Amino acid sequence: MEHVFDVAALLTPPDVSKCKKALCVQPHPDDNEIGMGGIVSFLAKEGCEVAYLTMTSGNRGNNDKTATPEETAAQRRKETEAAGRCLGATDFYYLDYDDGSLSDVVGLAKEVAAVIRRVRPDVVFCPDPWLSYECHWDHVITGYAVSNAYVMCGLTLLELPGGRGPWQPAAIAYYYTSNPNTVIDITGEFGKKFEAIALHKSQIDEQTLALYKIYFKMKGEELAQGKGFAIGEGLKVLGKLHTHCFVDAYKI
Repeated sequence: MEHVFDVAALLTPPDVSKCKKALCVQPHPDDNEIGMGGIVSFLAKEGCEVAYLTMTSGNRGNNDKTATPEETAAQRRKETEAAGRCLGATDFYYLDYDDGSLSDVVGLAKEVAAVIRRVRPDVVFCPDPWLSYECHWDHVITGYAVSNAYVMCGLTLLELPGGRGPWQPAAIAYYYTSNPNTVIDITGEFGKKFEAIALHKSQIDEQTLALYKIYFKMKGEELAQGKGFAIGEGLKVLGKLHTHCFVDAYKI
């Protein structure tokens, strides 16, 4: 008997707009808000349970130059939860590596995979590690580690810390991407995104916030062109079959 396959479906990104549980992984305590804050707010309003995983403590960046790394890390954790809750996130996980120190993709992937098994999300979000000209290695390593974790977390014979059984999310979605295949309508969430960004007071001054508003509005309008809404946020979304030995993944 001849099998019939839907090739068009194979080359279509999974729909992440209706996911019920999401894990949003960020290199630093403000990346989820900056990279996908409108999407977080949209998903939470749609009834999705949103969890955050933050890879570093962000202990080496503070507008207050008198703050110690320890004080900065404590402040940034408070800001992480305040901003995340502002958007509707409810659960927060931390790996607490030093800012600027991420390097071990395989080791980090195992830690991320253990969190994925614990949270058991439908979708995992993270920065796109293939973004051209990305010079912050924490972002690149986070994207690679989460991508590897996405493949690993469903392996039945792989034991990971925490003791939870295998779990395979339906999709991985990359923010900070220059090659989006999915645009989410955040027209009603744009103000909430910037309300949350503003809570990162150790990082964002009024001038930077104003600049971000101009840029993200311009970019959001560009992404939304022809789609029937005013402002969008873009993602590169892939399913499990797209993430290993799939030469057409870049076309999806």
